[in-house]
Parts: sequence; structure tokens; C-alpha cells
Amino acid sequence: MGNPHIVVIPYPAQGHVIPFMELSQCLVKQGFKITFVNTEYNHKRVLKALRGNINLGGEISLVSLPDGLEACGDRNELGKLSKAIFQVMPGKLEELIDRINMTEEEKITCIITDWSMGWALEVAEKMKIRRAIYWPAAAAILCSLISIPKLLGDGIIDGDGTPLNNQMIELAPTMPAMDTANFVWACLGDFTTQKIIFDLMVKTNEAAKMADRIISNSAYDLEPGAFSFAPNILPIGPLLVGLKFDKNKCGIITREEIKNKVETVIGDEKIKVRAAELKRLATQNVGEAGYSSENFKNFIEWIKS
Repeated sequence: MGNPHIVVIPYPAQGHVIPFMELSQCLVKQGFKITFVNTEYNHKRVLKALRGNINLGGEISLVSLPDGLEACGDRNELGKLSKAIFQVMPGKLEELIDRINMTEEEKITCIITDWSMGWALEVAEKMKIRRAIYWPAAAAILCSLISIPKLLGDGIIDGDGTPLNNQMIELAPTMPAMDTANFVWACLGDFTTQKIIFDLMVKTNEAAKMADRIISNSAYDLEPGAFSFAPNILPIGPLLVGLKFDKNKCGIITREEIKNKVETVIGDEKIKVRAAELKRLATQNVGEAGYSSENFKNFIEWIKS
């Protein structure tokens, strides 16, 4: 009998693919085989970086599915990209899983998908495959997404996701206040993009009910309020992350941007102190018997059971 086989599906955007690859590497260490699904556009970029190697160490295979946009389409227009993905990729994913199950010894036993790719849960349920969501960012952001029905009911946002007033709100007394202007769906381009993304998030909230497990790239000690607010979200991180760099108007991260970001980090004493504390908390959680470590072990046992 071969290794348990997992399909991993990140959302094709900055801040999603790398955390999913880090998760995949952790899973490989636990004896899993991984099929890592990128869009064709991102797949080509990854292969270029890896010089054509589609098999990472024997247990991570890189595959691709069409995202529904033309080859010349702008992948930075997240509204159009997300809408096209929702229309095209579910059927292609089902075909991929069928093909793997017919041709490989290790059948697909579980799908781990990005919250933003929640449609994959519907495919997994249809095919009677175990299903999990992995959220690669701060758990507080995910809490804001699952709170959309309440935000609508309380009159904080309208039916398009637009904040009715610029204000600070608390999802729970134990969580930091949030600026409504910074809701993730309200920060992604123009109004048309916002509406598309918001509508897809509403659909994803429904699809997420099909998830057997929801895991997060965070730690309880870093966001205790968020995990108390949504106890079904299990922290298993933080996994490896890096600095977030801003692109210029041409979509390029310049040397000057890297230089400025690094100088800001190493030159700010408050950042140094805060970083040291965060590192301590993160190490404490992912270390042996740490909260995240135990959650990850339980997650592994669930997949293998």
C-alpha cells in the first residue's frame, strides 16, 4: 500500500502559494504524497524558477489546471480571475482526481484547499473525499469573512460588501478592533472587483460548511481572541513566512523596495522587540507539545484514520 495521497490547492495569489508549499513539505515529512495544484499561469512561473523540475523530492508533484482566462488575460484583476476560476476549475479538478485514481497506486484520500478556493470542497464531497481548509493568513481576517452574515445583519456593510460607515468595530471583546475600510474584500481594486470577490466569499462561507477540518497558519498565543471567537479553526502555525514587498506600478519588486524594507526592519528597535516576542511565542507553539504542534499531530492522525 502506498502513502496517503493529498491534493493541495492554493489560491493563485501572493501570500497563498508559498504557505501551501510549506504545509506540503510538512505533510511529506509525515509520510504523505502531495499533488500540488497551481493554475497553468502560476505553474509555468514555478517551473521556470525550478528549472523544469515538476517533482520535488519524489513526494510533491506539481500539476496545473486552466484558470479560465485567456493567455493574455490580466491575472492581477482578481475579480475576473476568481470568477473565471469558479466557472472552470471545478470540472477540471474532478477530471484530475479521476485520472490520478485510475492511473496511480496512491488514490486521493484528502483535499486541502484555500478558503478562497472553497468550490473544491464541493468537488471533494461529491467524490466522497475527506476535505480540509487551510487559511494561510491571520486568523482574525478569516473571522471577518465568516462574520459576513452578521455584518450584513447589523448594518455594518451592504449587500455588495461596502461598509456603510467608516468605523472601528470589534467582532468580539477579546479581539482587536477592525477598521471597516480594511475589510479584505473592500481593498481589492474597484467596485466591480469588490462585488465579485464579496459574492464569491459569501458562496465560500456556504461551501466551508462541507469542510471536515479548518486549519490556520497562526498560533493560539498570537491570536487568542480569534481562536476563542471561532474555536473550530485549529492553529497549526506559524509556518515559514517572509517579508511582504510592495510592487511598483509595473508589477515589479525593485531592489530599492527590498533595501528599504530590510532597513526598516533592522533599524526599528520597537520592531526588533516585537519580533523577538513573536518569535518566542511562535517557537513555543510549534515546539514539541506546543498548541500548534499538537493540533498538527491530530490533523495528521485524522487524515490517516
